[in-house]
Amino acid sequence: MNFIAKIKSVAVLALLVGLTVPAMSQTKTENVFLITLDGLRWQELYTGADPQLIGHKEYVDHPEELKKAFWRDSPEARRRALMPFFWSTLKAEGQLHGNRLKGSKTDCTNNMWFSYPGYNEILSGKADDIRIHSNDKFDNPNPTLIGFVNKTSEYKGKVAAFGSWDVFPFIINEKASDLYVNAGFRKAKGDLTQKERFLNELQDQVPSPWGSVRLDAFTHGYAMETIKKETPNLVYIAYGETDDFAHDGDYEAYLKSAHRTDAFIKELWDFVQNHPKYKNKTTFIITTDHGRGTQPLETWRHHGKHIDGAGQIWFAAIGPDTPALGEVSGGQYYQNQMAQTVAKLLGLDFRATDKEIGKKIDPIFKKRTKL
Repeated sequence: MNFIAKIKSVAVLALLVGLTVPAMSQTKTENVFLITLDGLRWQELYTGADPQLIGHKEYVDHPEELKKAFWRDSPEARRRALMPFFWSTLKAEGQLHGNRLKGSKTDCTNNMWFSYPGYNEILSGKADDIRIHSNDKFDNPNPTLIGFVNKTSEYKGKVAAFGSWDVFPFIINEKASDLYVNAGFRKAKGDLTQKERFLNELQDQVPSPWGSVRLDAFTHGYAMETIKKETPNLVYIAYGETDDFAHDGDYEAYLKSAHRTDAFIKELWDFVQNHPKYKNKTTFIITTDHGRGTQPLETWRHHGKHIDGAGQIWFAAIGPDTPALGEVSGGQYYQNQMAQTVAKLLGLDFRATDKEIGKKIDPIFKKRTKL
């Protein structure tokens, strides 16, 4: 074979290889944990306990105890006391967006500013104010990230979802997603661990303060057991207490719940960093469904389209593909970008199904030099 023929042969072989071998993933992430804290204000996340609320007799039963736990002189010290994992590990190794005091803005694109519309936007990648304008229990008409990932050949049966609110099976749309959603007062199913059997029994014995939301400890316990047992690639966990305690006007319980949830997330992170499937291969995306009011003061309890500031949210990220930017100043991002961001981390393209879905959040991804 002469030199020209050899060159042609190599070129044909390279073309065939390019056609038959799938492109390698551009991310190191193989697993994503998408975590939401219902209605946690950016104000508490970034400045800690509110000075107008922590001693307020209408909203706090034990002000001295609460101040001892969470009051510090500076906003930076207060936020560390309230959410130590966020302001140690996440700040050092990940990035946090949405501190409007530093010009960092994250907003809902839906105009409802309450839970179902917010969770739909997070999971479907787009607002739908025409069809989703209540918290009623009806199957989400929009395809969700959960169902999209669960239907791929790479991740079929490797997706798990948990929530404290009993509307999540409808938001995720179990039938369309082909997934059992452990939410509300549902129990673990299948081949149960000893702890899952215990949680199933205990959930019937421990009353929740609310008729439609269980305590987050059960949601977290069920999630941890499934993660240990089945090691899913995509995990969605929706903690709910912060919103419900706020609606109750219980600022003391609201702060304590945020503090517990921070500890839950730390436990999850510590677990994945010591597990061979997850270590250095897992990204956490953490966000909220809506904000809350600030002025008048009483509006901290509420949200919705008539509450100023209720469309203001935040997000955080940590993982092997995410630069350690810490607390980010400046930038404008939107709730509808979460779904595509998670998909891209898993090497998938959710926007290919619908161009109205928000684009990925670029700072979460390291810039890579094209070959």
